[in-house]
Amino acid sequence: MPYLEILASPAPAARKRTAVQALTRSLVEHFGVSPQTVTVFFVATREDDYAHAGQLGETTVGQRVFAKLHAYPRHLTQRRAVVAAMTPVLAACFCTSPANVAIYFLDRARDEVAHGGTLVCDEPLTCPVTP
Repeated sequence: MPYLEILASPAPAARKRTAVQALTRSLVEHFGVSPQTVTVFFVATREDDYAHAGQLGETTVGQRVFAKLHAYPRHLTQRRAVVAAMTPVLAACFCTSPANVAIYFLDRARDEVAHGGTLVCDEPLTCPVTP
């Protein structure tokens, strides 16, 4: 962890590849994690899978980009830095305005995450946990 889910219109692999590198770097730099812990999921939504303001399909400003960041809790300063770094990357990847990018933090406590069938809280703590 962290896991980043990105719901957005389809994008070419080259732009996603560039975005993944920048998104991973921002999480490594601002959250203090190793690149091996960062996973990014692109969930493509077609025009008929997206609605806004009661209208099905893309609007004149295009589809919004919705990113959900699942991670252990971080300080407000770390979140601000991640948002500042990730927003322009996501906007460029999906050819939209930064105003169309929403990033939501879904904090998870160590007793709410399991890897390989074991709750993380039951594993030895290998690095400090940021409140």
